[in-house]
Order: sequence, then structure tokens, then C-alpha cells
Amino acid sequence: MTEYITRVFKNGNSQAVRIPAELRLNSDRVEIYKNEQGDLVIHPIPVASSQKVGDEIAAILADFPDDFIETLERNQKEATSIFDEPEHEPL
Repeated sequence: MTEYITRVFKNGNSQAVRIPAELRLNSDRVEIYKNEQGDLVIHPIPVASSQKVGDEIAAILADFPDDFIETLERNQKEATSIFDEPEHEPL
């Protein structure tokens, strides 16, 4: 295992560690804690699942016709209008 000596610096009110390019993370968020031996442990958090789901939904919607939403809304209005009761004159 290759070990690196790197810099620790202040970033606003936080302390930051420069991570060498060879250890670059594929995430913009990490879980960090100290273990029982006092070692600082950093685990990358995978890209948010909501982002993945959003990308999947966008890919699925790309296959739908451009007027899909308009057609869906028109059909919904037509379906609900058949259940509307006609107005009656008060007795």
C-alpha cells in the first residue's frame, strides 16, 4: 500500500486535507469518522440515488412523444368531465 504525506489547511471554519490525485474520490460527499485507534476514516458517498433515478427517468421520458403531457392532461379532463353532474335549478 502506497502512503502519502499531504497538507492539512484551514478552509473557512473547517480543516481540510489535500487528497493526492492518485487517491481522488469519485464523489463530492464523504462520510468521515475516527475509529477506535484514533485513525481518521473517510468513505466516499456514492452519487445520490436521486440523481441516478432522475437520469433514468429523463432517459425514459426521452422516448415519449413531445405532446405526451398535453395528451395526458386532455384525456384526464375528458374523463373527469363525464362524472360532472349537470347543474339543477333549485326547487
